[in-house]
Amino acid sequence: MKVKWFFRLSLLLGFFSIQHPTGIFAQEVSRIEPPFWWTGMAESELQLLVYGKDIGKTRVSLSYPGVELKEVVMVENPNYLFINLNIGSQASPGIMQLVFQGSRKRPLVISYELKARTEGSAQRGGFDNADVIYLLMPDRFANGNPANDNMPGMLEKANRGNPDGRHGGDLAGIVSHFDYLKKLGVTTLWLNPVLENNMPAYSYHGYAITDFYKVDPRFGTNEDYADLIRKAQDKGLKIVKDVVFNHFGTNHWWMNDLPSADWINQWPEFTRSNYRGGTLTDPYASESDKKLMLRGWFDRTMADFNQDNPFVSNYLIQNSIWWVEYAGLDGIRVDTYPYSGKSFMRRWKQRINKEYPNFSVVGEVWLNTTPQVAYWMGNAANADGFNSELKHLFDFPLKYAIRDAFNESNGWSSGVSRLYESLSLDFLYANPMNIVVFADNHDADRIFTALRDDIRKFRMAMAFLLTVRGIPQIYYGTEIAMTGWEHSGHGFIREDFPGGWDGDESSVKDRKSLKENQREALEFMQMLLNWRKNKKVIHNGKTTHYVPENGVYVYFRHDDNESVMVVINNNEESRTFTTERFAENLTGYQTGTDVLHRTYFDQLRTISIPAMSARIIELKR
Repeated sequence: MKVKWFFRLSLLLGFFSIQHPTGIFAQEVSRIEPPFWWTGMAESELQLLVYGKDIGKTRVSLSYPGVELKEVVMVENPNYLFINLNIGSQASPGIMQLVFQGSRKRPLVISYELKARTEGSAQRGGFDNADVIYLLMPDRFANGNPANDNMPGMLEKANRGNPDGRHGGDLAGIVSHFDYLKKLGVTTLWLNPVLENNMPAYSYHGYAITDFYKVDPRFGTNEDYADLIRKAQDKGLKIVKDVVFNHFGTNHWWMNDLPSADWINQWPEFTRSNYRGGTLTDPYASESDKKLMLRGWFDRTMADFNQDNPFVSNYLIQNSIWWVEYAGLDGIRVDTYPYSGKSFMRRWKQRINKEYPNFSVVGEVWLNTTPQVAYWMGNAANADGFNSELKHLFDFPLKYAIRDAFNESNGWSSGVSRLYESLSLDFLYANPMNIVVFADNHDADRIFTALRDDIRKFRMAMAFLLTVRGIPQIYYGTEIAMTGWEHSGHGFIREDFPGGWDGDESSVKDRKSLKENQREALEFMQMLLNWRKNKKVIHNGKTTHYVPENGVYVYFRHDDNESVMVVINNNEESRTFTTERFAENLTGYQTGTDVLHRTYFDQLRTISIPAMSARIIELKR
């Protein structure tokens, strides 16, 4: 009870306490970040950011067994100090006293906590090919606690009538849907950023962070977030945190009093990024284009970090590690991965690897071609020798191929040939099995809309997505064929999840309230996701595919013990074909069962497939 009381008091005081008589000390401390740390970390170095009036004019000392005060660094703003500590292997958990001696006789004493690491923390795993990632936007998913819709000090109030406003979804709403998500068949939840975004408008998405150590109170508290993760893991669900290194909200507390002018990328006037990530791998790119890509601001409300500043880079690295350790995360998704610069991102990944060798990180490299994306995968054979050490990437080129494949006429390089051609470039990836495949996300057209609201196309696309190599990612609402065009505004591709709010006319928990195509999509997705969950050959099997003929694409996922044949017929007519050309994959197999149509094949010499449909055939010897 005493430990719990102390932790809550620490939260109230910003995770540290200040001991000095009122009015006799010229300096003060408003923040220390990270707010606490741990003993037993693989990296012994820790850098504290200390902020307060004239704190840079003090001398700092401490005496704590196993902890060395290596250096105190003053910067151009006297309201900041950076304290470099070495927390040796002999240091024990406890409270150490940081002493700040200023111009008055009485020193300022701050208590700083070193916690014990949770047993096994360093060996934590992550997501892998057996998983299916479910992306959800906390503000738009479910409102489990209406009492936190509008919180004191938060500038933007809830307004469900505004597509770009806050709608009131929160962490409690997500927890209330764990049983639904478990039954659906997904295994991993990727939450868009949950940290404080105290901006006057358009803050629901989470990418304009104003406090890197605080969950937005309209979602819940830091404790609520850690509790959500524990409850998810008890249900067998993993949690991936969305991390933003490139930018932050212009209402962040330090924007009115930057540690140094080069804390952010400064321009004479507002200058937006050109968003041309390809310039970073283009051997002919101009320096001015690359500079604009890296140093231009993402938006007027999102200031651009300067990761070349070593204090900035240390701050960001330590912050991400703090959240992994504090909350018990299973993975990280990095927003706008290339925008932060190659050297910084590599250094960050090396540090993550040092602390958590088995931890999973996926980077958003939103580029249109396979060579451009493949450059950023760890161990790529890059001409310049660059190695990101990043294991997982999103397959944006395949996303576009999925959209186009089922909307085009079938030709040499169109229709389902787009799927074939996209996969044929996998030789460019260091390990294509590690790529995350998806059909839509929070920044793109809803896949059902992109496929012209055609449930047949949707079923083919999902059959492909959940049987192709890599790790599938599903966007919330895709399982019920939610709709929306990106060009109509992001609010329309991020609509509220049905049933997440009291009084909703339709709900996933009451399937009778859903439209017919929504029920059909949900039943299809639930069946397919749960089938995939136990199919090791789909998780880790090899791929052999065949050049599409007459709009029919055939590929196999196989290993030494099992084989699955996938057939996609992208035609408005049914097709029947003989199977001689697939002999290398069919030899030894006599029969099969189509898991989608519950059709038994007592022979495999000929295959029939209905128009605009897919078959997933489990082969039997």
